[in-house]
Amino acid sequence: MISSSPTPPAEPLLPTTERSLLRTVAVAQSEGRAPSLSAAVARDGNVVWSAARPAGPDGGPAADTQYRIGSITKTFTAVLVLRLRDEGLLDLGDPVARYLPDPGLGEATVGQLLAHTAGLAAETPGPWWERTPATLRPSLAEVLGDDPFRHPVGRRFHYSNPGYTVLGALVAAVRGRSWADALKTEILEPLGLDRTSVGPMAPYAEGWAVHPHADALLPEPVEDLGLMAPAGQLWSTAADLCRFGAFLATGDDRVLSAATVREMATPAAPPEAGEWESGYGLGVQLVNGGGRTLVGHAGSLPGYLAALWVSPADGLAAATVANATAGPQPWLVAAQLLGTVAEAEPGIPPAWRPLTEVDPELLALTGTWYWGPRAHVLRLLPDRGLSLEPFEGPGRGARFRAEADGGWTGLNGYYAGETLRVVRREDGSVRHLDLGSFVFTREPYEPDAGVPGGVDPGGWRGTP
Repeated sequence: MISSSPTPPAEPLLPTTERSLLRTVAVAQSEGRAPSLSAAVARDGNVVWSAARPAGPDGGPAADTQYRIGSITKTFTAVLVLRLRDEGLLDLGDPVARYLPDPGLGEATVGQLLAHTAGLAAETPGPWWERTPATLRPSLAEVLGDDPFRHPVGRRFHYSNPGYTVLGALVAAVRGRSWADALKTEILEPLGLDRTSVGPMAPYAEGWAVHPHADALLPEPVEDLGLMAPAGQLWSTAADLCRFGAFLATGDDRVLSAATVREMATPAAPPEAGEWESGYGLGVQLVNGGGRTLVGHAGSLPGYLAALWVSPADGLAAATVANATAGPQPWLVAAQLLGTVAEAEPGIPPAWRPLTEVDPELLALTGTWYWGPRAHVLRLLPDRGLSLEPFEGPGRGARFRAEADGGWTGLNGYYAGETLRVVRREDGSVRHLDLGSFVFTREPYEPDAGVPGGVDPGGWRGTP
């Protein structure tokens, strides 16, 4: 977990890796015909590489040049909402109307808005909101319209920009200050994202559309999004996005805990048919590809494209930003950059160290346990945690967090959220482990260990 202390410097990338990264960026900018394209890679919380095409300072953007990042803004908004939840100020299962003057969303919940499962329309009912003044949408009534729903509440994933507008209004209502103020003090300042802002800060790239059949440019309008800002307003740099990505990988107790950022990256809705390699969590897109799971978001506004991907397992983040309405594909470029570093320079695991202290009672629990006839191994982890895995082959296993009441809560897999507890006999000896009603015994179907349904008194036998 990240603390407030500075992150130790990272080792530089190998020249051959840097050459491969630069070529990826150069090809993307050239073949995508982007006026400029900037990218960065972070490893273990440090930005270890960045580049821009054309190269600055006179021929193109500098490393600290801002671009609009569009819907990556939604991930920042989701963080603000989850902070409210973690502080006990709201529950994700609460109807939004509990915190806002009834916006006409009925029983649609906070969590459903975060996960895009509230059934709301993808866009506003008025003219193209990204290219028109925010004064056309002065209240949620204009953002949502008279008929805001396209699908039954909670039934399917349907991406919704108005939904995140409502979440921004929710943050403002609960905090008692603007979404922008909450963003600055609760995320940008603690994480040191000095080049991320609601409005542009020089130097910044101007947005362009590129003619589809000629190498000609057309300037795109830059509108302040007003109430729609929580859905797509932010400006940032590739390097700042990578720093934000490092937070999404490990958490930071000044902003959100490691447990909550893991929750963000848990699929919250089934994917569309034919799209089984992608999904959506709470404010983040999820992609499985190349043997790794990527967490992040893509974004676009007229004149700008952006993408941020994080591979928590590799300790890597990569971001790409461009000032073109169409052409380059930053989401593919960022994934390629991340994959290049992961494959060319796989991370070095931390040194093994023994536990600082060992509880003899917990140590006595470790070893082999049987669910019916199948062997599992219970291991002791730091902070009194446990892991239970099949002795061999695939099957149900999980890590468990110790709780104050003496039990453990599953953190992943089939047993996520389930309770593991030790059941003792009257003399204090361990009878069995109870995991969500499943009984684990020291011997297969141990007769006096409380196996539900009992154990045949004849015991084990040969050919029937």
